[in-house]
Amino acid sequence: MRVTLRARFVLVFVTFSLLVTAAVGSVSWWIAREAIESELDERLVQVAGAAAATGLQSSLVLGLEPGDELRQLGAWTSTQQMLLGLRRYVDGAYIVDGQGRALVTHAAADSFPIGTPLRFLEPYAEELAEARTVGFATTTPFEYQGRLYKYGFVQLEQSPAVLAVLVPATFLQPVGRLGRTLLLGSLFAALMAAGLGALLATGIIEPLERLSRSAIRIQRGNLRRPVAPEPGVEVGQLSRAMERMREAVVERDERLRLMVAQVAHEIRNPLGGLELFAAAAAEADDPVERRRLIHRIRGEIAALNDIISDFLTFARPLPVSPDVIDLREPLREASDLVEGVVAARGGTLEVDLPDRPLLARADAEHVKRATLNLLRNAAQAGHRVRLEAELKNGEAAVSVLDDGPGVEPEDRERIFEPFVTDKEQGAGLGLAIVKKVVEGMGGRVEVGSADRPGFGKGARFGLYFMGFEDIPAATRELELPSEPIVVR
Repeated sequence: MRVTLRARFVLVFVTFSLLVTAAVGSVSWWIAREAIESELDERLVQVAGAAAATGLQSSLVLGLEPGDELRQLGAWTSTQQMLLGLRRYVDGAYIVDGQGRALVTHAAADSFPIGTPLRFLEPYAEELAEARTVGFATTTPFEYQGRLYKYGFVQLEQSPAVLAVLVPATFLQPVGRLGRTLLLGSLFAALMAAGLGALLATGIIEPLERLSRSAIRIQRGNLRRPVAPEPGVEVGQLSRAMERMREAVVERDERLRLMVAQVAHEIRNPLGGLELFAAAAAEADDPVERRRLIHRIRGEIAALNDIISDFLTFARPLPVSPDVIDLREPLREASDLVEGVVAARGGTLEVDLPDRPLLARADAEHVKRATLNLLRNAAQAGHRVRLEAELKNGEAAVSVLDDGPGVEPEDRERIFEPFVTDKEQGAGLGLAIVKKVVEGMGGRVEVGSADRPGFGKGARFGLYFMGFEDIPAATRELELPSEPIVVR
């Protein structure tokens, strides 16, 4: 059987309260009982001792023989008078010999004749023996006719004779009432703890139940309703985390819808061209015209393949193998690949790399891919393109600048999002892929203004990687020219 969290709360609180109140109550009851009983024993011994010290002579009572009580001998009569006087303070007074037999009692002569065993004292043989050894002893409380009593024993003058006095232990009755009160208090505390546990459990469980219902809605695809913020620190953090998760799922779904729509749009254009060129090639009789159309078909197929490659690159995880590399090598390869594009557009490409190895933890192939993407965008945006790299604040910084129209400040946050583009052609995934690739290597990407003479309002894209200032000796010979290389 599953136990609910609310029931667990109540059970824990009730158990804890019962344990605490029972422990405190038991200790309090025991201390009170011990203190009162100790005080009663002390008073009992004092009363018996005082009586024994005021005229009770062991030599007189030990010399009594059976029948002396009936003859009313002076020794028996005087001793009984003392015991009767003691009755004002106690409920019973008895003098017994070493075998626990009656010598003199407060009762009438024929009630307990001399030599009669006092059966009611037999359970306290150990206490009687203790009194004959140490001089005094008391019994534990016992109940008789609904009342509590105790016996006190005092030895008479270092003899086997012992004075036994019976006193009511009424002082212990409040202790019993205290125990019952503590028991009721424990039960009341348990009820209070149950109520408090239920209240606290409700305050915790209800928000959790609401969050559970929100999670079920998200699981079922109902993402329109936001996750309501919950009070409290921990539960509030959980609700905010779930709301961020919902927003992320909504954003992911929106990206997927955009991707599907963009894929359909981007593929439709090349497919339309393929259909037209294929139909024209099928009807063309001129071999030259047919070859031209087939060449166009191949171009559309290549464009279609590039689009699909971009989508696959963005959609699937990129295998990254970061290692300590010299960034100049992949940067040089990227610039070599794009210099023909820049020259075909009548532009210039400036490459300014340090003359010493620029070490960073990165994946050379991914650095080349990201840089190539930025250089191609820069070549399309302006006529002057510059690639430079340096070690800056412990990071290996790669910058691509152009003299194009630049990027407006309000667009700089969005420009790295997928499907955001101002071009008539293209899926808008280039910069999104750059960001994904660089961040996958533990780096970061930023965009700003070129702020360089000759670049106007152009843009500057920066790639930052974890740099290494300590250059191994084996790499110190890998040097490139320090002067900028200009391709026209």
